[in-house]
Amino acid sequence: MRFLLRLASLVALAVAVIAGTIDSIQSVAASSVVITSMGEAWEDLNATSLQDLQSSISYYVHPRFYTLAFQWLMLQPAFAVFLVLSLLLWMVGYKKPPVAGRFAA
Repeated sequence: MRFLLRLASLVALAVAVIAGTIDSIQSVAASSVVITSMGEAWEDLNATSLQDLQSSISYYVHPRFYTLAFQWLMLQPAFAVFLVLSLLLWMVGYKKPPVAGRFAA
């Protein structure tokens, strides 16, 4: 399980770097700061899945959760969302080293 969490963390980190690189290239081309939000990036990739997730969250969970948490998350920069996701997955999959050390009997 730890391997899968670390692998998912690596994939999220790679997506964060790609999203940050795309934003920086667009910023240089536009001569102003361009930051792609998570909602815009998701809509560019697959708009129907975003709409399906929005309707299921507002129907099954609660409409206020959708308006408060989900919309707030979709307004955040895509690279930052994936960086935080990568960190959380890495923290869950982290194995602490033994206290006595490597060569303890």
